[in-house]
Amino acid sequence: MNAMSDPPIETPCVKLCVVDPETGFCIGCGRTRGEIGLWLSLSPADRHLIVAGLPERLAAVTQRKRRRGGRRGRLGVPEEAV
Repeated sequence: MNAMSDPPIETPCVKLCVVDPETGFCIGCGRTRGEIGLWLSLSPADRHLIVAGLPERLAAVTQRKRRRGGRRGRLGVPEEAV
């Protein structure tokens, strides 16, 4: 095949590459390390399946990882206690 006729590789990467150790998902795009590493070798159908599940993954990461800054964050005081 001609490289000009190949469809572009879709990637959900947003250049914020940090894998959450609890969930195993990248906090930027929602993919796992394995999915990131295999991305170029996956079929377009497999990539679309992964991309379809990313919003749910990212929602789970953001719900678990709410930022608590300042003194309250250092002391581990729950937000409900404030």
